[in-house]
Amino acid sequence: MEKPGRHFLQIPGPTNLPDRVLRAMDRPIPDHRGREMPELLQEVREGLRQVFQTRSGEVVLFPGSGTGAWEASVVNTLEPGDRVLAFDIGQFSRLYADCARRFGADVDLVPRRWGTGVPAEVVYDRLREDREHRYRAVLVVHNETSTGVTSDVAAVRRAMDAAGHPALLLVDVVSSLGSIDFRFDDWGVDVALCGTQKGLMLPPGMAILCVSPRALQRSEEVRSPRYFFDWRPMLAENRRGYFPYTPATLLLYGLREALRMLLDEGLENVFARHARLAEGVRRAVQRWGLRILCEDPREYSNTLTAVVVPDGSNADTVLRLAEEQLHLSLGTGLGELRGRVFRIGHLGWLNELEVLATVAGVELALRLSGVPVPLGEGVRACQEFFADCLSGRPVGTARPS
Repeated sequence: MEKPGRHFLQIPGPTNLPDRVLRAMDRPIPDHRGREMPELLQEVREGLRQVFQTRSGEVVLFPGSGTGAWEASVVNTLEPGDRVLAFDIGQFSRLYADCARRFGADVDLVPRRWGTGVPAEVVYDRLREDREHRYRAVLVVHNETSTGVTSDVAAVRRAMDAAGHPALLLVDVVSSLGSIDFRFDDWGVDVALCGTQKGLMLPPGMAILCVSPRALQRSEEVRSPRYFFDWRPMLAENRRGYFPYTPATLLLYGLREALRMLLDEGLENVFARHARLAEGVRRAVQRWGLRILCEDPREYSNTLTAVVVPDGSNADTVLRLAEEQLHLSLGTGLGELRGRVFRIGHLGWLNELEVLATVAGVELALRLSGVPVPLGEGVRACQEFFADCLSGRPVGTARPS
């Protein structure tokens, strides 16, 4: 039997779709070689440049997913035997490194405790020691979706520059683009990659990359086998307004609408909204007396929060009861975090009331699973924070009784 009411999809992606985006995609299938495609694609690529915050980067659009974007970033910039520096800070950073390894790269995967970010000082030390410049690339996951940790990409670039190293900087922005401040040009990124199903507020189905002139030059030099994810023919056709093979046509109309929404709201306002909603969730978790997996508050993610359940509890039980009893979907713990952590997604087309409902649902699911959280206290902490923000009071000041 279908449950009444709205299904609360509060995983860290795919996210809920705005009605405007759904309506934009509700149309007959277009001719992807027809006359309307160049104008559509030009607006999409220009809008994405603004979201990536770049003037020099080239946007490339593949049918696919974030995993396909990983592959595109690797096969176009690396050859078998190239040495790569990567950091094991979570499930997706580990998998991105594995993608490079599968294509023959010699991956130096630095182990780190999950719940911490990429350490810029280690980047500096490793690159400084590499006097022969054998490292060809540094892989960074900007926002590690499995742990709720946001690494400081600007600090990584400063470390690379201080070491005087020419390695490319390849950055996964799957769960940060369109939600957390990311600056392609200012941070000296060479390849940034993502999918469509998170901050861009679309269904899965498109792999998006932003590529620097330096990475484009590298792609002309490497001899790695590539076909579907060769960005050279894709870029050549995208510049003309078309694709070398069938694109995800309806997603392009949705993406145009989503970009209009993001840019109309203003990127600074989008980032501030996500920061505000995320802090409300974190205050609820702290009021429950539970631990946030991310260890350094400076690295807290503004798109998701990974919550550690107490010893003797099972996060999967919380997830099951939330889905069965409350029609609320939360993110599971991935890899070695399975059963220990659940993840609350708070990104995309979302506002304060939806976050408050999510917090209330999580409280109920925790109580139903046997975790003794005080009902209503997390909601109250979240409300108090939102009340201060919405009334313009400085956060942390006393409220009148």
